[in-house]
Amino acid sequence: MKPAINIVRIIVGILFIFSGMIKAIDPLGLAYKMQEFFEVWAKDGYIPGLMMYLYKYALAFALVMITLEVLLGVALLLGYAKKLVTWLLLLLIIFFTFLTSYVLFTGKIRACGCFGDCIPLTPVQTFIKDIILLLCIIILLIKRNLISNVLKPFVCKSILFITLLLMAALQWYVLHHLPLIDCLPYKKGNNILELRKMPADAVPDKFDYIFIYEKGGEKKEFAVSALPDSTWKFVDRKQTLVQKGKNNIPLINDFFLRSLDGNDSITAILSQPGEYYLFFINDFNKGTNAWSTAFVDLWQTAKDANRNLYIVTAQPAAADTYFNQLNKFGIPVFTCDATAIKTAARVLPAVF
Repeated sequence: MKPAINIVRIIVGILFIFSGMIKAIDPLGLAYKMQEFFEVWAKDGYIPGLMMYLYKYALAFALVMITLEVLLGVALLLGYAKKLVTWLLLLLIIFFTFLTSYVLFTGKIRACGCFGDCIPLTPVQTFIKDIILLLCIIILLIKRNLISNVLKPFVCKSILFITLLLMAALQWYVLHHLPLIDCLPYKKGNNILELRKMPADAVPDKFDYIFIYEKGGEKKEFAVSALPDSTWKFVDRKQTLVQKGKNNIPLINDFFLRSLDGNDSITAILSQPGEYYLFFINDFNKGTNAWSTAFVDLWQTAKDANRNLYIVTAQPAAADTYFNQLNKFGIPVFTCDATAIKTAARVLPAVF
């Protein structure tokens, strides 16, 4: 029995370490996913005040959860504090299973982000994974007396403390720079214009349409193949999904560049020859001193090399005020969806 418990312990420990590490290289991704949950629950009326309060601290929760996953995985492999560790693992996996079941059975959130963006799993795959882990952790909890310490307590504590420091350093670094491994569609080498196109093997959704017409105060429904004559007046149309399509969403589907006068300029900008710069920025209320000097250097470099420089933001009025009215840079400002900016530029400001 003990060898089997050790195998389960090693598998669970490695999975938790791997799950935490894959999210630690991009903790903002988990924070954005948590914000998505809080937003949906607030809209559904589940204590909206509390949900929006938690929304503001999503990054802190993400950092704690990622670190806790790794620490518990390491502690389980070491066999240290087995009662506390197995109970915390159980609570954590129950929470994860709740989230994945919510994603699977409501369809209000596309994915839970359990393995980050590098290993995207379907809701069904994620739910099955969590159910298996839940059963494994219950077994470990019941049979925890068969778990042995691998090293002396002092050595275990030292390893856990070093792990904590390394996790803190890693997450601090990626929050101030960029993810160590970029698994997002905007990573270096990708062609944004190409990834905005529908995949070649896309299968579109199939819909059935029912048309409602009125005549003499009477409303009737008609199929597309049996529409009434011109004496009937069109009232409404109902659309029903008959068959869900496959692979029919472009990898990049919410990225656009719209000028201040409302023109869609993404093709013109991204297909131009030569080098140019996209400067992604949103918040102008704080932190401008941290990047203003570097931006002046970037602006001067672009000017000296005769390269175009564009501002990309979800706050076009504030950006135009800061860059062109207050500081007279004379730089074109383009609007982009805030969510797309979060995905494209994990650190703000960022330069493409």
